[in-house]
Amino acid sequence: MRKNNQYYARRIHRFLGVFIGIQFIFWTISGLYFSWTDIDEIHGDHFRNDHMMHENASELIDINQLDSTLKISTLELRFVNHEPYYWVNESKLFDAKSGKLHSEISEAEAREIAQIYIKENLQIREVNYLTDAGAHHEYRGTSLPAWAIHFDTSENLVAYVDAKSGQFTKVRHRAWRWFDFLWMFHTMDYAGRDNFNNLLLRIFSLAGLAAVGSGFTLFIMTLKKKRHSKK
Repeated sequence: MRKNNQYYARRIHRFLGVFIGIQFIFWTISGLYFSWTDIDEIHGDHFRNDHMMHENASELIDINQLDSTLKISTLELRFVNHEPYYWVNESKLFDAKSGKLHSEISEAEAREIAQIYIKENLQIREVNYLTDAGAHHEYRGTSLPAWAIHFDTSENLVAYVDAKSGQFTKVRHRAWRWFDFLWMFHTMDYAGRDNFNNLLLRIFSLAGLAAVGSGFTLFIMTLKKKRHSKK
């Protein structure tokens, strides 16, 4: 009976080892990368300007002078290219001095916004208008449309500006893309990369626990057998 138990324990342990072994390698490699990288660099903080911007918010019109048909539920004062704007209902941008609706940020304005936040020594290579971002796109999960400003750097730096609000939203570069790629293997969310509660990860986590349990079981069985043989 003991021999049979050992036999089945070995078979289960070997099967689980093969089944989850490759994923364990991915978990280890991605974990090593995460632990050896600076998260601030991954966020692209070293590409950003660190100066404080002191904006002038004087001579603003009263919000009642905006579109009379507009029902305001949310209101935010923000600066676009150093000029004050009202961001209303998270959908419309109004000039805070004239009350004029600013329907969308132009390419020229997007370039200026990006250069305010990105260090001066970096030159723009090209600009793209983004209307769609899939589940694996580096701009996924953020409002669209947006301007993607590509800088002429070895890290393939891209800054994103919301075309509706004029907000500088994200910075993406080579190190972040490696982080994102390995994050996909770490979370095992091969559909969207960001779901840490997906079924596949749960299955492999339980399988990993079972593999460890079978290994301990096999060790105890082998140890008991050795002790019995010595007696």
